[in-house]
Amino acid sequence: MAVKLSSLSDLQTLGFDDVIDVRAPSEFAEDHVPGAINLPVLSDAERAQVGTIYVQQDRFLARKIGAAMVSRNAAAHLEGPLADREGGWRPLVYCWRGGQRSGSFASILSQIGWRVELVDGGYKSYRKLVVAALYDASISLQIILLDGGTGSGKTALLQALRGQGAQVLDLEGMAEHRGSLLGGFSGGQPSQKMFESRLAGALSALDPTQPVYVEAESNKIGNLLIPPSLWAAMQTAPALKISAPLRARAAFTVSHYADLTQDLTELRNRLAPLHVFHGAAQMAEWDKMIEAHAFEELAASLIERHYDPRYTKSAARRDRAVTEVAVPRLDAETLDATALKIKAMRAR
Repeated sequence: MAVKLSSLSDLQTLGFDDVIDVRAPSEFAEDHVPGAINLPVLSDAERAQVGTIYVQQDRFLARKIGAAMVSRNAAAHLEGPLADREGGWRPLVYCWRGGQRSGSFASILSQIGWRVELVDGGYKSYRKLVVAALYDASISLQIILLDGGTGSGKTALLQALRGQGAQVLDLEGMAEHRGSLLGGFSGGQPSQKMFESRLAGALSALDPTQPVYVEAESNKIGNLLIPPSLWAAMQTAPALKISAPLRARAAFTVSHYADLTQDLTELRNRLAPLHVFHGAAQMAEWDKMIEAHAFEELAASLIERHYDPRYTKSAARRDRAVTEVAVPRLDAETLDATALKIKAMRAR
């Protein structure tokens, strides 16, 4: 039986034990239903081989060879990842269009006795829902932005709010990027489609009657674009400007970017594009700080000379209500207290 998804929230409410993506690993890596597990019935190489035979040789032969591959892979999944599944297990299976790959695997699972169902239209039908949510429909949420300069602890404050039960949309977490020139992680970012899947899934789970706290961003986080529906909602949302002393911000930045202080070559590479804005003399001064491991001094200088001027210029162009929230320190205790204060401000 095929399940027709009418909304993204169906994936949480239909009650399946597992969502299984049977597409090839490269397809899964580009994007998949959040929480799905990948049990490919054809590897990337096998899929290419079958496709080549189908186009260049004989369709019947391609199906025959493909069926043998699917059977072998299905057996490996049954003896491996699915070996512990009991009789009442209920999986939802999908492939690209809800066709042969998912149908073949589902047939095997159903013959065992499991209550397996397919996604009608496969991944393509799921992707249409994501596009509709992020590109076509308006977002009706009570968004409150956490704004402020680099190093003001916005991400940590967002997590403190989450820990106190507030609704939070962690864009940087979903984008796997800290949102600044220095913000990339060694593993890189997900694809734009995967970022959108994470975002659409998170949005579908939010309660529209309660506020949603979101860190203020530009329209790009690293290489990923914030989709237009959310970006439009963020543009008109009220903001809380988090302000903290420069030295506290510098120390917080150093702790937040501890990975870069352990790799001076990478730190220099990340800073290299600033040469265009600040020239050779300033770059040489920053390089001396790196060489001396004067990381807090470096952070304070970057904040004062690069980040804050650009933040001030950008803030002047925004047309939104802003309330300043002063944070004297950026330790965990102070951030927790600030989160409580922010929630109380909303309650009044």
